[in-house]
This record gives sequence, C-alpha cells and structure tokens, in this order.
Amino acid sequence: MVMKLSSTTLVPIAGLMLLAITITAGATDQTLMVGRFSSGDLTGWQTKSFKGETRYTFDDRSGQRALFADSEGAASGLYREIPVDLNRTPWLNWSWRVDQVLSGLDERTKTGDDYPARVYVAVSGGAAFWKTRSLIYVWSSNQPTGATWNNAFTSNARVMALRSGIKEAGRWVNEKRDIRADFQKLFGEAITAIDGVAVMTDADNSAKRATAWYGDIYFTAR
Repeated sequence: MVMKLSSTTLVPIAGLMLLAITITAGATDQTLMVGRFSSGDLTGWQTKSFKGETRYTFDDRSGQRALFADSEGAASGLYREIPVDLNRTPWLNWSWRVDQVLSGLDERTKTGDDYPARVYVAVSGGAAFWKTRSLIYVWSSNQPTGATWNNAFTSNARVMALRSGIKEAGRWVNEKRDIRADFQKLFGEAITAIDGVAVMTDADNSAKRATAWYGDIYFTAR
C-alpha cells in the first residue's frame, strides 16, 4: 500500500524558496494564475510519485489545449508550492474533464483511494509539518456530489466530491470554490492563506486505467 498526496507530502516545508507568482490586477478584479495548462506551461510544477508514474502531457484531443493525465495502475501527482493570500483572491477556479470513472471501489478506504481526477490545496504546518492540512476536491467514481469525508490515510486531509460518476463525463466542467468557506466547513478553521496546489490522477489500488484533462487553475477575488 502506498501513501497518497496527504498533509505531510503535498508541500515541502523546509529549505525551499517560494516560487515566483504572477498577479494580474484589473480595475475591479484580480487574478492569480497557478497553472497555465492551456499554454502548455508547467513552470513551477514538480512531480511527486507514490507508485509508478501517471503520465502528464499536453494535448488538444478534449477540444481544447489542456493537461492530460493517464494512469495505468500508477499514482503520481504534480504540485506547485505557491503562497495565496485568500483575503485578496479566495476563489479557486479550474476546469476538468473525465470520460470514464473507476468501478467497484470504496473511495473511503485505503484500498479504494483512487480517483480519475483530484485538485488539492494545502495549508502548511511550517516546522510542525504534521499539522499541514489538505483540502481535496475530487471527481468521484461513486460517492454522491457534495459528499465529504476524511482521506483514508490521514484526518489532516479532507475530501469533497464535486462531480460524481458518468453523468457529466465526456465534457468539460468548470469549477469555482470559495477556499475559505470550504476549509471552514471541512476543518472548522478560519484560514487566510494557502501554500500549495496539486493535481493527481491515480489508479494504483484498482490496477485499472484512469484518465482526465485539467484546464487552467487560478485564483480570483470573486
């Protein structure tokens, strides 16, 4: 059994320099770009492997230029360590597409902890790395939309199913989440910043194949 991206693995804590960030300010809005996947850009993103390698490439087969993830019995993710001031840009925006889900899994267990698509945000515990918390948005294979639960490996990672099953499979879906509100709901804690973002498509426990596309990831003021 392998440990997935969790509270202790998502954000490197000590000795790393913060990556440069790009902020585009407008008269009434502000955008913080985290992943420019539509431009084929992985600047600042790093790989974290747990079992084998999920292949991350760029293509336009989904109808738009995007990051394509293809896992055959593997588990690895991409993460970016980036500070985000939620007082300025609390809304996380992205799009994703899943064509098929994984059948026969109990996603609340360690043996069923596979997902066609996940997007993480993490709050670092600093020197107390064990206090790092992760909020994980998933395209669930079987849990109902809106369901929440603790990650099977650690209670410091909480999961929220934004999409479920094949009802919306085969097309792009846009997401917009208030990170402060969701963190308060799942952790009972008010936060003002996050320290990292990650994506992962994995199918190591089921030994099946999972694929997904990820569009641009960015934070906005509203």
